[in-house]
Amino acid sequence: MKIVTAPEPVLSQKAKPVNKVNKSIQRLIEEMKKTLLTAKDPVGVGLAAPQVGKSLQIFIAKPSDKSPFTVFINPSVTVLKELTTETPPPSKKKPQMKLEGCLSLPAIWGEVSRHPFLRVSYLNEKGQPQNKSFKGFIATIIQHEMDHLNGVLFPKRVLDQKGSLFKSKKGEKGEDTFHEIEI
Repeated sequence: MKIVTAPEPVLSQKAKPVNKVNKSIQRLIEEMKKTLLTAKDPVGVGLAAPQVGKSLQIFIAKPSDKSPFTVFINPSVTVLKELTTETPPPSKKKPQMKLEGCLSLPAIWGEVSRHPFLRVSYLNEKGQPQNKSFKGFIATIIQHEMDHLNGVLFPKRVLDQKGSLFKSKKGEKGEDTFHEIEI
């Protein structure tokens, strides 16, 4: 499965809801998982169906090598000021600027502010309703992938938040170097 890159039209369109979680949807999710695992430069931590050319409200998240995949179908996000008692917050954090990249925008990075605490209602890959709280890095991934489902690429967030965009290049020793892009 190929990851599509900007300016592919599907990346700027609002994705359609999934009507039924059937074998076809489950096959798509399995292919998306394989595709995400093969993304190496940069390493992928999330992938939305529009990024593989499918206008469907599906994304997957895998924050680290050791974490399992979480599948989100028809997700709805509520921003929380803090987490509930099921997951006590370390502090009342506000959104923070962090460097973000995207598999559909190779070598482009930007400073984006995301909310640290979320509650998400969604269907899992078996079509079962879920309602869970998320914090930290996975909350950032969820917001980035939700943007994909809404036809928004992260540079729009960078521009809206008056952040900086960067282009990465490989240095002589294979390390990434970042050069600010004039906007």
